[in-house]
Amino acid sequence: MSAEGYILREEDLLPLSIGAAILGTGGGGNPYIGMLRARELIRAGAVVRVLPLHALPDDAYIGEVGGIGAPVVGIEKIEQGEECLRAMRAVEEAAGVQMYAVISAEIGGSNALEPIITAAQSGLPVVDGDGMGRAFPEVQMCTWFIYGAKASPAAIADEKGNVVVFRHVQDMFWLERFARDTAVAMGAAAGLAIAPMRGDFVKKVAVPGTVTQALELGRVVLDARAKRHNVVDRICGATGATLFFTGKVVDVERGMSGGFNRGTAVIEGAGEWAGSTARIAIQNENLILWIDDKPVLMVPDLIMNVDPETGEPITTEVLRFGQRVAVLGLPAHDLMKTPEAMAIVGPKAFGYPDIAFKPLALGQITA
Repeated sequence: MSAEGYILREEDLLPLSIGAAILGTGGGGNPYIGMLRARELIRAGAVVRVLPLHALPDDAYIGEVGGIGAPVVGIEKIEQGEECLRAMRAVEEAAGVQMYAVISAEIGGSNALEPIITAAQSGLPVVDGDGMGRAFPEVQMCTWFIYGAKASPAAIADEKGNVVVFRHVQDMFWLERFARDTAVAMGAAAGLAIAPMRGDFVKKVAVPGTVTQALELGRVVLDARAKRHNVVDRICGATGATLFFTGKVVDVERGMSGGFNRGTAVIEGAGEWAGSTARIAIQNENLILWIDDKPVLMVPDLIMNVDPETGEPITTEVLRFGQRVAVLGLPAHDLMKTPEAMAIVGPKAFGYPDIAFKPLALGQITA
């Protein structure tokens, strides 16, 4: 990609939302709602440019924005629309700088669209990358925090016009705690902006090219549908993902605690998996996949649920009894698998100390 990047068109938003929802591993918020919000801004004349990481000046300031809360609430609670923009402006005021571009914390679900919405509202470009290469449920799970970004100033805003600024925060764990508690008080869905990051730092720690990756993945899904191809095969062929399981959802346990959706989904096997049972642990996103009580896929690698006929991503807030699902696995980016990262995003960090991370390889054979 040239340093000028490319302009995001209205026709790009649907494939982008599909691809982002697949890479979101079940979380990141409802992608359809985010796509509609971005579409209306572009239809009104907003121009959004996507910039590659290498185009960022070293001394420019990059702002991360995104939604925080529980995905299931995002379906029911309508946003005012400028939550992330107001949070970012509050950070600029507190830090005394102006942002050069915006970037996503996670290329997952609606949160892949939030920086695009903020870019459309502010006139800033969007960086082709993110802080996870997937979605994760907590603030400190971004690469920039794992590798040393400042935790403040940060700001959170809601649809009522409230803006709370965190001026002095000890570390990313305190920021997660304060931001999560404030998001719950705001109704379990709000917009968050974190401290400005220099361009030279972002170029080192961001997962590169993920906006384009999501866009191209969504195009593959739409093309497979149009040509009546096997959409799961096309997704695996385009990404190097592995098909781990297919079947029907026979039980979903889901509740909200501490500002998160938590629970499990149980899938009864079909086809070559007939007679087997899969179980997926959820904290906003899919965390661990067991097949016949054996853990076979775990964070930080990606566990992605799609409809086996259409490739439509199945996010955790819409999982329900009777759905047919194909469970795919994709290796996480290397930035998420260092010792520093594994302490923050590995199985132990999610309360599974007895599960050892077994990294997935591209196109791994599961049999």
